[in-house]
Parts: sequence; structure tokens; C-alpha cells
Amino acid sequence: MADEVPAAYQVSLPVRELMQVAHEYEVAKRFDDAERLLSHVLKAYPQHAPALHLMGVVAFRQGRKEPALALMEKAIALGVDTPLYYRNIGEIYRTLGRHAEAAEAARKSVVLNPGDALALMNCAIILADQNLHDEAIRYFEQALAIRPELPGAHFGLAEALLAKGEFARGWEEYEWRFRIADVPRLMPPTDKPQWDGRRMGADQTLVLIADQGFGDAIQFGRYINWAADRAENIVLACSPQLKPILRQLDPKMRISITWNDIASFDAFCPLTGLPRLAGTVEEKLIPADVPYLKPEAARVAQWKKKLDKLTPKGLKRIGVVWAGRPTHKNDWKRSMTLSALAPVTALDDVALVVLQKGPEQSQAGGYFGRAPLVHLSTEVEDFDDTMAIMAGLDLVLTIDTSVAHLAGAMGVPTWIMLPWCAEWRWLKDRSDSPWYPSARLFRQPGPNDWLGAAQAVAEALKKD
Repeated sequence: MADEVPAAYQVSLPVRELMQVAHEYEVAKRFDDAERLLSHVLKAYPQHAPALHLMGVVAFRQGRKEPALALMEKAIALGVDTPLYYRNIGEIYRTLGRHAEAAEAARKSVVLNPGDALALMNCAIILADQNLHDEAIRYFEQALAIRPELPGAHFGLAEALLAKGEFARGWEEYEWRFRIADVPRLMPPTDKPQWDGRRMGADQTLVLIADQGFGDAIQFGRYINWAADRAENIVLACSPQLKPILRQLDPKMRISITWNDIASFDAFCPLTGLPRLAGTVEEKLIPADVPYLKPEAARVAQWKKKLDKLTPKGLKRIGVVWAGRPTHKNDWKRSMTLSALAPVTALDDVALVVLQKGPEQSQAGGYFGRAPLVHLSTEVEDFDDTMAIMAGLDLVLTIDTSVAHLAGAMGVPTWIMLPWCAEWRWLKDRSDSPWYPSARLFRQPGPNDWLGAAQAVAEALKKD
């Protein structure tokens, strides 16, 4: 968060030196060492605002949000109006879902230092996270007027534009995502160019890269056919989990799960870069030839047999996913708990089929809802199994995770529960999706209100 150390009070030179070294440790992610030095400073000077604030930064970077907030609030309460303090505390308020306080702190950091591009960018991020996209765009643009090469501002601007459906400019700004600090390399160093979308010769090879998460690869995989029309020889670089399903999109392309398997190539392109090349400048140009993924017939029959045996007859079969991958940067706002689905689990005419994977599937062990709960996820080995199960369901109810994309790409009825401010791909104020015609969107009626979203789902099920 912090990239500078605020000026200290009138303290001795050794303390200033300790603060500088602590800051260097924080930047280098040597958090224990930073904390040790800062503890020495605070033992001698308990009211030392810079040390309190930097200790808060360290705590936040370790994932300890509440202690971080307490430390930063104490630093601010000492009466030092340092723009950096407000810039950083705004981000903590944001990740804790305290939106009004986040916006107030972010705006104050800009007022105190209107020439700080990072303050402008952080303010824009916080406003975008409150669906205030127009205002956020203005702040992003102000930040870029000061620092035109600021990758985070370009990427934030891209997401705000895409959320509004302004695809032409949005995709161009989206290309800045790989320049953000700490973002993993797209691929090993190469002297080959990034593909510009032009037709390639029969003797040339294009490498497509399934960058970002599983859901992104499934969503943007629809463009593989477009690329295959322009490049006869394609190698798709993807994870082992995606290999069997993405192969459906172009059976003749070669798939590699390690860079060592890719001998030589002439150009490369991330899957998430294809919409820009394909000219998807407006919603109606999104390829929506759904379904573009299909389950294996044998697996469908196998799982249907199990479902018929385990699910009471006459009930609507609903597959449920309530949590995503914990390491996802936005998991704190996109995931819910099984208990938050109480309005749905209280219905009489439904049976819930657990599609949840990962550690959060253990919540099924404490389930006491009225609707029968069929726990199949422990037997699911891969996406092929998940697809086969979903083919035998009446509905899939999920949060914004890979299952939402998988079900949408299959064309099965999919209801997606979204946070109050959802990712750009679901656009603004929509209950439908141009990416997945079979999807219906249920947004939180207010920040962190999963129960309200679940209630809307329950009411819709009663009418369905």
C-alpha cells in the first residue's frame, strides 16, 4: 500500500533511521522484520503516528485487516493530516465493506494532495467499487493526466468502461493489465510479437494463452474459433484442468500444459486479448453461439443415475455453489456461506445438489435446511464431471465463479448471485448477460447483503 514514509515528528536520528529501514522491509515483504523494528519505535514513542500507520500497513499486507484499521485510525486520531494516511485507510475500509468511510477517506486524500496520482487512482477504485463508475472514470483520467504510464489507473479505467459496456475504449485500456506490479508474467521471455489479429501463414504457429482464472478462460474461449479462422496452427497453453473442455472449441489445435512442450511459434496472444482483436466494440458483437461446451454423454448418463437414486422424486434439482477460490483477489466480496442461502433452503419443492469444491464444501456438514441436500462434490474429479452433473439438473445457482461460466457456456439455466458491485463482465444494473443467454443475475440489494439476494432468488423460484 504505502510507497513512502510520512515525515516523522521531532525524533532522534536513530528513530528516523529505524523508520526508513522498517519501510524498506515492508516494501521487500519482510513483514516480521518490519514489525520488530516498528515495535521498538512504538515502545519508546507510543504516539508516533508514522510508526502506527506503517505498522497498520504491515498488518494489512499480512491479511490482518481489523488490527490494521485500528492502528491507522489511531495514527489519524493524533491529528496529523497526512494524505498518505487517508489514501491507505480508504483501501482498508473498502475491503471491509465500509463503503461510506472508504469514499470519505479517499476523497480527503485527494483534497489534501490533488497532484498525487496514486491518491486519485485509489479514490477511483473505491468509487468504482460503489458502482459510481462515471465519477471513478473522471478520477482515473485525472490520475493518468499526471502519470500517463500508471498501469493500475489504466486497468481500473478499463474495468469501469467495460462495466458500462464501453467496449471499444475498454479493451484498449485492458491491455495494460500485464504491466501492473506483481502481476505474473504472461509467458517466459520471448522475442516473438504479440499477435495483432492478422491472418497467419500455413507454416506459422499462434500460441493462445489461457491467462487469468478458469472462468475467464471459459468466457473468452468462445473466441478460439475466431482465431482459428486466421491461424491454421494454434497451440493453446492452459492448465491441466481446462485441457479437456477447451479442446472442444477447436479439436485440431494442440494443447500444452507446460511451456517446454511448445517448441517454436511465431506470435502469441492471451485469450483475454481476443475480444479487442475481434472487434467486439459493442454488446451485440459478443459471440453468443451457446452452447459451445457440451458434456460427455456417457458421463451424463452415469451421473443422472446417481442423481435419480439420491434425489427425491418430484423436486426441482438445483446445483449450488456458494464460495469461490479463497486466493482470488475479490473472493472477500464474491463468496458467501451456505447458511446465507436460508431463504432458498427453506423451500419445500427443491432439492439442492452440492457442486461446491474446495475447503468451503465442509459447510455442508452443518446443514439443517428443509430442502434435501445431495452432497456429490466429494466424488467430482474434474470439470467434465461437473458438466455432466449440471446436464441432469433443472437449475444451477452459483456465485460468480468458474461454475457460473461453465454452466453458461453449456446453455443450462443458470442463476448467478452477485455482490452489490459485481465484476465488469456482468455489466451494470442488468439481470441478464449478453455473454450467457441462459443466465439470470441476482445482485445484492445493498453492500454485503447476501441474504437479500437469496431472498430474491427464493421469490423467483416460487414463481418459476
